[in-house]
Amino acid sequence: MRGVHGGSAGWLDSLSGNRIDDIAIGLRTRITKTVSESDVYLFAGITGDLDPNHVDEEYCRKTSLGHRVAHGALIVGYTSAASTRILQDFDRPMVSVGYDRIRFLKPVYFGDTLTIEYEITGIERERERTVARIEVKNQRDELVALATHIMQLVD
Repeated sequence: MRGVHGGSAGWLDSLSGNRIDDIAIGLRTRITKTVSESDVYLFAGITGDLDPNHVDEEYCRKTSLGHRVAHGALIVGYTSAASTRILQDFDRPMVSVGYDRIRFLKPVYFGDTLTIEYEITGIERERERTVARIEVKNQRDELVALATHIMQLVD
C-alpha cells in the first residue's frame, strides 16, 4: 500500500506520545491500494469464501455486476492498514475493538485503485479510545465504502 501525505493541517506526518491526550481529533491519513486478482484469490483461499461473485468471471458476466468483485471484508482489511499507519509512531500499542456502520455502497472490481481516508473524529478519554471515520473511494472518486472504527490503547 502506498501512503499519501496531504499538505493541510491534520494530515499525518508523525505522532508521538503515550497518552490518549497526545492524539488529536482531526488527525488523518490517506492510503491507496490497487485491488489485484491475487489479493482477491488469496483472501478467498484464506477465508474459504469462494462465492462465484469473487472467483467466477463467467458467472458474474451474467449478473448485474458484470465482473468479479472484491470481498467487502477484504476492503475492510485495507482500511485496517490505514488505522495501523495513523498511529505507527505512537509510543503505546493500540488495537481495533470494532467497526460500526460499515456500508458497501458500490462494487469494487479487480484493478480498481482505492483511496482510503481515515480521520480521527472523536476521543473517549476515560476509555482510552479513538473513534475514526473511514471513507473508501475508487479511481473515479466514487464513494464505495464507509465505516466508523474504534481503537483502544493497551498497556
